[in-house]
Amino acid sequence: MKHLLVTAIALFAFMACSPNSTESTTEQTAPATEQNATPKNHAEYTSPNAAAQQEVFDFIQKKGVFYIATMDGDQPRVRPFGALHIFEGKMYIITGHVKRVAKQLAQNPKAEICAQGDNEWIRVAATMVEDERVEAKKAVLDAHPNLRSMYNENDDNIAVYYFTDATATISSFSGDQKTLNF
Repeated sequence: MKHLLVTAIALFAFMACSPNSTESTTEQTAPATEQNATPKNHAEYTSPNAAAQQEVFDFIQKKGVFYIATMDGDQPRVRPFGALHIFEGKMYIITGHVKRVAKQLAQNPKAEICAQGDNEWIRVAATMVEDERVEAKKAVLDAHPNLRSMYNENDDNIAVYYFTDATATISSFSGDQKTLNF
């Protein structure tokens, strides 16, 4: 039964986040520049478009649960997440190093997240960068204290990742579409 539920959730996420026939199928990506290369100093890096990042954050927060897709070899993997936080101008997710999602991001840091509700949805394609600083881990946990039963900013299990080279596409059943880069 649990396997069936996970499969149904993954299928729903795929269907809800797939473009419909009225959408443009052209994907826009951030141009490859020195600005969006993997940050060397996590404390100094901030999103190149804070307003777009905030709009994406607010949209996802209103939806509640979002789904993150990673690659496990040649097999896509999708799972629900709920914790999202902006710290020092970067949007973060949290997981544990023991989880498969962390291992998959270590192998391939490109991921997509998707959230849907009220006849609209968002897809965000990004490169995820792990931030190993205690300050970042603490900030995410402080924003989501319910996760403290599983994680501690001072242990080796907690993993926080922020979005770089992100392109978000907000779509609706009316055919309207908006693309934001951050």
